[in-house]
Amino acid sequence: MATSTSLLLLLLLSQPWAGASAETQAVVCAGTACYTAHWGKLSAPEAQLHCSKNGGNLATVRTEEEAQHIQRALAQLLEPGMPLATRVGKFWIGLQREKGKCLDPSLPLKGFSWVGGGEDTPYANWHKEARSSCISRRCVSLMLDLSLLPLTSRLPKWSEGPCGSPGSPGSNIEGFVCKFSFKGMCRPLALGGPGQVNYTTPFQATSSSLEAVPFASVANVACGDGEKSEQYFFLCKEKAIDVFDWSSSGPLCISPEYGCNFNNGGCQQDCFEGGDGSFRCGCRPGFRLLDDLVTCTSRNPCSSSPCGGVATCVPGPLGKNYTCLCPQGYHLDSTQQDCVDMDECQDSPCAQECINTPGGFRCQCWVGYEASGPGERACRDVDECETGHSPCTQSCTNTDGSFYCSCKDGYVLSGEDGTQCQDVDECEGPEGSLCDSLCFNMQGSFRCGCLPGWELAPDGVSCIVGPTSLGGLAGPLQGENTGGREGRIVSSATMSSPTGDPKGTSKVALTMRKSSLPPNASITPAPPKTLTPSRSPGIWIEPSNHHSTTTTSHEESTGEDFMVQQKDDGTDGQKLLLFYILGAVVAILLLLALALGLLVYRKRRAKREEEKKPQSAADSYSWVPERAEGRAMENHYSLTPGTDC
Repeated sequence: MATSTSLLLLLLLSQPWAGASAETQAVVCAGTACYTAHWGKLSAPEAQLHCSKNGGNLATVRTEEEAQHIQRALAQLLEPGMPLATRVGKFWIGLQREKGKCLDPSLPLKGFSWVGGGEDTPYANWHKEARSSCISRRCVSLMLDLSLLPLTSRLPKWSEGPCGSPGSPGSNIEGFVCKFSFKGMCRPLALGGPGQVNYTTPFQATSSSLEAVPFASVANVACGDGEKSEQYFFLCKEKAIDVFDWSSSGPLCISPEYGCNFNNGGCQQDCFEGGDGSFRCGCRPGFRLLDDLVTCTSRNPCSSSPCGGVATCVPGPLGKNYTCLCPQGYHLDSTQQDCVDMDECQDSPCAQECINTPGGFRCQCWVGYEASGPGERACRDVDECETGHSPCTQSCTNTDGSFYCSCKDGYVLSGEDGTQCQDVDECEGPEGSLCDSLCFNMQGSFRCGCLPGWELAPDGVSCIVGPTSLGGLAGPLQGENTGGREGRIVSSATMSSPTGDPKGTSKVALTMRKSSLPPNASITPAPPKTLTPSRSPGIWIEPSNHHSTTTTSHEESTGEDFMVQQKDDGTDGQKLLLFYILGAVVAILLLLALALGLLVYRKRRAKREEEKKPQSAADSYSWVPERAEGRAMENHYSLTPGTDC
């Protein structure tokens, strides 16, 4: 008791109402925090230092509800009739951005953080886009129209700017707002008679009207009025876990003169007067009076919903305690007042995969399996190769939880999922055609043929000299007389381009009136090889006669027609050769005529050029014909016969 009295005296001596001067401020307490609004032209660091000295920080505005509490504190600070130097004033809050940290427009706080720590919050109320400067520290303030009282419907906007310095707080800075957090609050004291209560908080703020009083605050109660007033001091303390109340009992400042007529005697619910002017507090049915003899609480401890989440509150005996129970799939947390989900998958209740859900779980089968059995906790294999549902083009083999496709001889797997089969072009293998001469590719197989004058050997791939040099084309469809053979690939490790693949492979297609070859069969000429063809390791060629037991009459007839067509093609070849010879002779004669004409033309041109040559000056004169000598005596010289002149 002595310790408590000493603590109270120290607190009282340090309070402003005890004689010290106090700066103008306003206090609002709600929940587990108190907010104080202050006048003072300070920089943001100076304002933070002022708040931290009393155990707080510049205020946070994490939610709209918190913004409303700060708005009420600012409304108390702006008293009507106060002279204002400026119309717009700014009050620092605890939102800052350090030097070197840049703006992040994608976040609600734009890269700013609260000086008191904690995670970023989704609530924001910016006046305009924050400046993207990274070279200086930036601080946030609340903008207020000082000529008007703040309204809760118009919450103050956020403005960011320089944090200021001692002596230079910044433009329009008028004050700041602090926040102090507590583990709990006491209810305000109710007086049963005339008197006054002043509360002194741990952060050195005093007020006579608090909706909630923070833990460790001192209440100074002055009962009566005038000279007969008496003072009492009470402390807000924690009487039990999360239970905060005053160190007093019974109504305060009771007066027989007023009885229950003054403030209901200070009772929370009912007030009962005695015959001698005394009175006492009571509670309505379903409630009971607490130890302070003033406050009422429900007889059902679950009436205040102490259990959270999906937990159910069950009252204990005599209504003095309760128990929280969780539904199936949940268990109590460490506080024993809330429920958390139980992970049933830790016990592996499923055959394959377990997925935990709130309050339960569900089983799921892997790909290639389907649920079976009660509760879908068992899985069975899915037969992907079931008749009518096979994803493979040819052969399908089911495996445990999967399947695989395979192809017949002469085909290889293709497609992105490996379910399609593509024909192997044996005539375009990596080592060349398997045939010595012509190669006919067909779906799943191939056949060999020979050029005119050759016939297919009994091995089905080689060509030998025919009986006549001008014989028809010996091929796979000439019938029994020519010994046509068919080669069939049994196994191959190489896949070539399919017939008709637009990769630029050169193939020779023969024109036939009738043929037993499929429409998409291709013919590839192969260079002559030795009579015994070389075969790649791992490839077996099975020769078979054309007229086998599986050959139809249509194939026989088409083979004969193909042979006749080959002979006709040989006669046409002779005619074509004669036509080429005659054409060559005509071309030579035309070239000779052209050369002769060119020679005549050049001679005529040279003659014309010679006639066009310019004449000499002598050509302009006319020469007189010589006259015969009339007389020999006119000759001054006598010529002796036999003498040269």
